[in-house]
Amino acid sequence: MEVVKSQNLRILKYILIIFLGSILLTISSKIKIPFYPVPMTMQTFVVLFLGMSFGYKIGLATVSLYLVEGIIGLPVFSNSPEKGVGLVYFTGPTMGYLIGFLFATFLAGYFNFKGNILNNFIKLLISVSTIYILGVFWLGSLIGWDKPIIHLGVTPFLLAELFKIIILTLLAKNILKLRKFI
Repeated sequence: MEVVKSQNLRILKYILIIFLGSILLTISSKIKIPFYPVPMTMQTFVVLFLGMSFGYKIGLATVSLYLVEGIIGLPVFSNSPEKGVGLVYFTGPTMGYLIGFLFATFLAGYFNFKGNILNNFIKLLISVSTIYILGVFWLGSLIGWDKPIIHLGVTPFLLAELFKIIILTLLAKNILKLRKFI
């Protein structure tokens, strides 16, 4: 009986973390921080944070819930409801980046961040790169490869990403302490 109760509490804790994580991801998409050359949201920071702090399973479940919420029409994405909601918004120019969130969360949750600062920085750089690689492939397919895809879909965000990765790198050892709670 105690084992079943303990298992039920653990499942409830996972569900609560996943739900709160999707709320945190939504909030991070709505807050725009003035940054050069484009405003910065904290979505990629939260995506990496979720993977680092709770592991790839809970991280993937959290980002998946967030994406499903957006696909069914909840205004969770960065420019929704202003630029549309639901599947129409999801399949727009940012779909590759949104799908990249899954890969970035997986890698950030899978990598071991107990190494030195340089190794942690490289692991986070690899993780966040999946967002931009998938984003560029989708954007190029959508608007045409004759456009300056890298200039449109990556370059404006590099400085902000560097800033976020440095913060996560410096906080990595403290973020890993959150895994003890799951």
